[in-house]
Amino acid sequence: MMTDTNNRMTGAEIVLKALKDNGVEHIFGYPGGAILPIYDEIFQQDDIKHILVRHEQGAGHAAEGYARSTGKVGVMLVTSGPGATNAVTPLQDALMDSIPLVCLTGQVPTNLIGSDAFQEADTVGITRPCTKHNWLVKDVDQLAGVIHEAFRIAQSGRPGPVVVDIPKDIQFATGTYTPPGATPANKSYAPKLAGDMQAIEAAVQLMASARRPILYTGGGVINSGPEASRLLRELIELTDFPITSTLMGLGAYPASGKNWLGMLGMHGSYEANMAMHDCDVMVCVGARFDDRITGRLNAFAPNSRKIHIDIDPSSINKNVRVEIPIIGDVGHVLEEMVRLWRALPQKQDKAQISDWWSEIQSWRGRKSFSYKNSTDVIMPQYAVERLYEATKGHKTFITTEVGQHQMWAAQFFGFEEPNRWMTSGGLGTMGYGLPAALGVQVAHPDALVIDIAGDASIQMCIQEMSCAIQHDLPVKIFILNNQYMGMVRQWQQLLHGNRLSNSYTEAMPDFVKLAEAYGAVGMYCDDPKELDDKIAEMIAVRRPVIFDCRVANLTNCFPMIPSGKAHNEMLLPDEATDDAVATAIDAKGRQLV
Repeated sequence: MMTDTNNRMTGAEIVLKALKDNGVEHIFGYPGGAILPIYDEIFQQDDIKHILVRHEQGAGHAAEGYARSTGKVGVMLVTSGPGATNAVTPLQDALMDSIPLVCLTGQVPTNLIGSDAFQEADTVGITRPCTKHNWLVKDVDQLAGVIHEAFRIAQSGRPGPVVVDIPKDIQFATGTYTPPGATPANKSYAPKLAGDMQAIEAAVQLMASARRPILYTGGGVINSGPEASRLLRELIELTDFPITSTLMGLGAYPASGKNWLGMLGMHGSYEANMAMHDCDVMVCVGARFDDRITGRLNAFAPNSRKIHIDIDPSSINKNVRVEIPIIGDVGHVLEEMVRLWRALPQKQDKAQISDWWSEIQSWRGRKSFSYKNSTDVIMPQYAVERLYEATKGHKTFITTEVGQHQMWAAQFFGFEEPNRWMTSGGLGTMGYGLPAALGVQVAHPDALVIDIAGDASIQMCIQEMSCAIQHDLPVKIFILNNQYMGMVRQWQQLLHGNRLSNSYTEAMPDFVKLAEAYGAVGMYCDDPKELDDKIAEMIAVRRPVIFDCRVANLTNCFPMIPSGKAHNEMLLPDEATDDAVATAIDAKGRQLV
């Protein structure tokens, strides 16, 4: 394969050569007619390992998990028509969460495009809104250059997904391979890495004058690389500022750190949300002021002066007006901030913010993540706490599906390092966790990879258990099984008069038997006294496991900011019973949606 010294080869050979030259070691995919020439080349080489999933959505989420846990580009390979349309969900997921993804799609031959040929779809048109960029390659001599550019765009600037649509005749055609260095970069796409120095200096001066400051961080810190997380921690050490994070930013600052306020937002901690509401200077680092963070916009941090650091110019002033915008890579900007803070002519007196810390301590005293434990039934919060304690000392990666279990995982599993937490943030994709765990396990074969799942979400992509068995990927699926679509049920209870329309999961599978049917290990626990031993047994097994952890059915996830409310209007678990909360919401919040 690929022995021509003049770089003449088929389009399919060019694809494999380009992937190898861009450092690709694994691809996740599913074959079909329009992509078979590339699969034939995969068969004839050993440099790149192909992971066969059971659904194209699984391929995309697996590639996302791989990318998020490594910082590399995830690669997926699918056929035309339904193969490409099944990829739309992970592409949109990756776009919203800024995950670098290269999706290679097969396409019908160029002479059949537009004829409604078998398994034809307008892949470029369909995926244009859910990618950073996409291409339909009509000239085999341009194929290598397009793939190289696809990798550059996917991983530079604000990372995201791209699509390269390759007609079948282009895969068969013979053309010239051009290596990455010989392909000129598209000059119209040149992300700015270094922030404006005047803006950074102004930001540091504003921070130094703050009396009620807060750092609000997001996934951009993690996307920037491990050095950005290190610099963030150094900045916190220097300033003694409190720090909170979005769902996607967990781990950039350690959960055990003394300045950590916990996650903010709809199900964030009381202290984080109150500090965001009452701060006088807010430093937003690599986050985008998402609606789940801001709550009601006209009541968001009403008395604060805002600094926003983001590599994506379109994120600046999109949702929230800021006083000092800094467009640049988080790592570069934080490096300058640390340098300028150290060089301040008059060091900030940390007593300047001592009153602020006293107020934060009083908010911490509310213990907003508290819950009433039980000796008779496993509380979901307790299950996550015990799982966290059991995994200390392991190299652990956590993925989740989407729902209550996702929020409990974020609240009760402490992340000390970046790139250990994989979840669907912006799109909220049920079914994400299992295939994402497979991608993480492929990238980190010796690590402990656990998907904290819900009984409804896990069934979205449950067929990927077959992929886990085939490729010997010992992921652990830890299901908080409450027999409901928990978050849907909670909203129906609190906001829709407790009319539980289609949120109870009837005809549930026996997850133990289901695991065994796939050739995995099935486990069951419904007794709090047995939980620790069962979790230890799960961790010790070097095979895929489905753990059916039966938890209290009607537990709600608190704290909670109801839609349309401000940060200081949180519902806390100790303020009322669920019935009383539902009645109160019904009485004074009918307008909420």
